[in-house]
Amino acid sequence: MLDKKICAGRDLKIPRHLAIIMDGNGRWAERKGMSRIRGHHKGADVVTNVIKSATALEIQKLTLFAFSSENWRRPQAEVSALMELFALSLKRQVAKLNENNIRLNVIGDISRFSPSLVKSIEKAQDLTCNNDGLTLNIAANYGGRWDMVQATRVLASMVKKGQVQAQDIDESMLQQHLSCPDDVDLLIRTGGEMRISNFLLWQCAYAEFYVTDTLWPDFDDSELLLALQFFSKRERRFGMTSKQIQEQESGY
Repeated sequence: MLDKKICAGRDLKIPRHLAIIMDGNGRWAERKGMSRIRGHHKGADVVTNVIKSATALEIQKLTLFAFSSENWRRPQAEVSALMELFALSLKRQVAKLNENNIRLNVIGDISRFSPSLVKSIEKAQDLTCNNDGLTLNIAANYGGRWDMVQATRVLASMVKKGQVQAQDIDESMLQQHLSCPDDVDLLIRTGGEMRISNFLLWQCAYAEFYVTDTLWPDFDDSELLLALQFFSKRERRFGMTSKQIQEQESGY
C-alpha cells in the first residue's frame, strides 16, 4: 500500500481526483488459460488495494470504470457474472468502506440493473453518505455521452418549470448536474489501449493521461507509483504558457 510518507520522500504530487479505466481482466485470464470471469474476480482484489492506497495518500476522489454502457454487448454469461460480482463486492466491502470513512457513489444509469442490485446500491450509498474521507465513485452502466445528456435533460426541465432561463445556462451549471461533477486530474488506463472509451468525457477535459500495458489484475503499488511519478512531471497549463505558470508559482 502506498502512503504519503513514500510519496513525500520522492517529492510526488498527489492528484485530487484520480480516475482509472480498469482494462485487461479478460485478457489476463485468457493468457493464463482461465475463464474471463476469473480475471474479473482477480481485478476486484486489485480494486481493494487501490482503494487502500488512495485513502492512505489522501486522494480526495477516486473514480473507477467498472462497467460501461457498451459492456452489455459482451456475452450474456459474462455480463451476468459481472452483475453477480458487483453485488457480491457491495455485500462484502460496504461495511469496510464505512469503517474507513469512505463515501460510496455509484454513477451511471442503474435503472437497467435488477431490483435487488439497485436496492443494494442505494443501501450502500445511504450508509456511507455522511462520510467525509475519500469519495469512491464506481462507474457502472456509465457512459460519458449519457452523463451529458442526462444533465441536459435536468436543465431542460428546469427551464420548462421557469426555474432557470435558457440564456443563463453555462458550463458551470451543466457540470453541476453531471453524475460526477469533479474535474479529473489524472486518468490511468491499464491494458495498453489508447482510447478513453466514453469515460468521463467532460470531466477529463484537462486530465493528464497515463497508459500502461500492464493488465489490471497485475496493477500493483509499483505501477501506481509510476503513474504518480508521471503525473508529478507534468506541467499543467490549462491553456496558459509555461512562463505564466512559473510566474504564478513564484508569486508574481
